[in-house]
Amino acid sequence: MAKYHVSTSINDEAVEFLCEPQQTLLDVLRDELQLFGSKEGCSSGDCGACSVMLDGRLVCACLVLGVEAEGRAVETIEGMAKGDQLHPLQQSFLEEAALQCGVCTPGILIAAKALLERNPNPTETEVRYWLAGNLCRCTGYDKIVRSVLAVAEEMRGG
Repeated sequence: MAKYHVSTSINDEAVEFLCEPQQTLLDVLRDELQLFGSKEGCSSGDCGACSVMLDGRLVCACLVLGVEAEGRAVETIEGMAKGDQLHPLQQSFLEEAALQCGVCTPGILIAAKALLERNPNPTETEVRYWLAGNLCRCTGYDKIVRSVLAVAEEMRGG
């Protein structure tokens, strides 16, 4: 099968790769580019474990074809920290014990970051609504929601 050449930006770095037309962006990230942070949970867009940003929009990488990344900007969990400096959401998740097994964590962090970039002052209901596309079987969500709200307050200078 013919492979397609794709030029894109991943975590603010120019990247080129070859992929088959049916390969998902998730498969490309993991199998071709060795970016293992985004997880495969359901392969149907129901769990959010593979959430990434595509041109500033939150998407499930299992529902996007790799070839669709041509000329677009992709942000993954690997780009969230800056070197050894964790993003405030990552730090808060650690401090609040808002993670357990870790399968859902990358997708939830990306979704939470997308929320705070759009709405720096969300209510608890808004956080829960925004994260509703991310399933977690371990934590019960309360610590996750508290972490997001704490970072929102911190980022506002409170």
